[in-house]
Amino acid sequence: DVQLQAFGGGLVQPGGSLRLSCAASGFTFSTYAIGWFRQTPGKGREGVSCINSLDGSADYADSVKGRFTISRDNAKNTAYLQMDGLKPEDTGRYYCGICDPGTLKANTDLDYWGQGTLVTVSS
Repeated sequence: DVQLQAFGGGLVQPGGSLRLSCAASGFTFSTYAIGWFRQTPGKGREGVSCINSLDGSADYADSVKGRFTISRDNAKNTAYLQMDGLKPEDTGRYYCGICDPGTLKANTDLDYWGQGTLVTVSS
């Protein structure tokens, strides 16, 4: 079965950092663009970042650009989201999934989601 499980969230003070991990299985990880998404109360799922499968180029939401860095280790079937300079507005449940390369959109045909991991930024 295809699985994309996010973990590594927690409670962090404003200005702090977290590194989220996405453990993937059940598909050829290295051939797909992988993205991070988040859901906040009262809102739909927002695309945060998407990294392609070839040259490592990535896209970021304007709200996180310069603070978040997406990366991947294809040998480990794992993607990461390094989050620095966290702000309270970054609070939400973060999910990883397959994205359309060059976009911040989830792939509609390969729409797999786990429970996500909760990130809370608060003093």
